[in-house]
Amino acid sequence: MGIFANAFTWWNGASWGTMINSRRNGEEVGRDDAGNVYFRHRKDPRRRWVIYDGSNDGSRVPPGWNAWLRGTIDELPEKGLPPRRKFEQAPVPNLTGTMAAYRPGGSLASKSIRPASTGDYEAWKPE
Repeated sequence: MGIFANAFTWWNGASWGTMINSRRNGEEVGRDDAGNVYFRHRKDPRRRWVIYDGSNDGSRVPPGWNAWLRGTIDELPEKGLPPRRKFEQAPVPNLTGTMAAYRPGGSLASKSIRPASTGDYEAWKPE
């Protein structure tokens, strides 16, 4: 579909209508490292939203911006939060449904061999 994909789909990013509405009624307040764009309503600054760069997945919003979106902090994350510490890891989006998702040992999708049954299981029988 190419250039017309955003006219008819919302799951691959913002539609044309969302982009027009965001530019008309909102002001861009910042961008994060993933390329997401954050907006605040011009007349009501408590209304905040994000336009994702790519798939619409809430787990792709970093913690600082998530706090700003929910109104936990009023300042932008760069100003309202302390700098990141050395031991803090970078946020990772939800990997469920991808090949990078966690698969415990014994899972059918795991490449490891499932351990043999030990025989200590007894089925429940009603009395």
